[in-house]
Amino acid sequence: MTSPVLLITGASSGIGRATARLFAEKGYRVFGTSRRPEATAAISGVEFVALDVRDEASVKACTAQVLERAGRIDVLVNNAGYAMVGAVDETSPDEAQALFDTNVLGMLRMVRALLPTMHKQRSGRIVNTSSVLGFLPAPFKGAYASSKHAVEGLSESLDHEVRGFGIRVVLVQPNFTKAELGDNAVSVAASIEAYGLLKQRVSVATGKAMKAAPGPETVAAEILRAAEESYQMRRPVGSGAKLLSRLRRYMPAGPVDHSLQKTFALS
Repeated sequence: MTSPVLLITGASSGIGRATARLFAEKGYRVFGTSRRPEATAAISGVEFVALDVRDEASVKACTAQVLERAGRIDVLVNNAGYAMVGAVDETSPDEAQALFDTNVLGMLRMVRALLPTMHKQRSGRIVNTSSVLGFLPAPFKGAYASSKHAVEGLSESLDHEVRGFGIRVVLVQPNFTKAELGDNAVSVAASIEAYGLLKQRVSVATGKAMKAAPGPETVAAEILRAAEESYQMRRPVGSGAKLLSRLRRYMPAGPVDHSLQKTFALS
């Protein structure tokens, strides 16, 4: 029996690396992408391919290479992305544009490149890494949250468009993760003094959330379930994310707003 084929973006570290390793262990033929595959530590069973999701030519070259080697794509995991920290009015249009170019348009480029193959196969699953900030706001993460809201809207719309062709789209929604708030986060260049105290409060609250943050292996396990199990559009990762998802869905807007203000020590 031929092994199913996975292509995952952003596989050099964090969630992407853990996911590539897990799928390889489960018998998939795994293609992981990295902007510099020659400098990426090897993973048993994972074939690394060069990719910059911001570059259309790079996307086309990567997908062509994978299809030439494997002949098909069964699962696409759009994982490449990064977080951005800063108040909305500290965030320059250039910084926001760069963030969206990776987090949102990078996903769109990959979908456009691989959907023709999935259409021909009449099968496929696309798993997009979102966040609880795809359905909730967070102070000083406005640009990042808006990029994940965009990922959610694109993903749900896409699922309606392609399900008749045997293709489904799934959102995996981690709570704060160590990767999201660590090496994979950047701060905006500007700093407005008036926000100083609020930033300190939010930083302390975020630090507390980090203590319960899921590691990349936990998120990877949910991505595997998203690829293999019965269809479920949204998959929050961990008890905290599941609770937040239920609160957002079933609680009135006022109590949700008050809860967020309290959580981030802003009220």
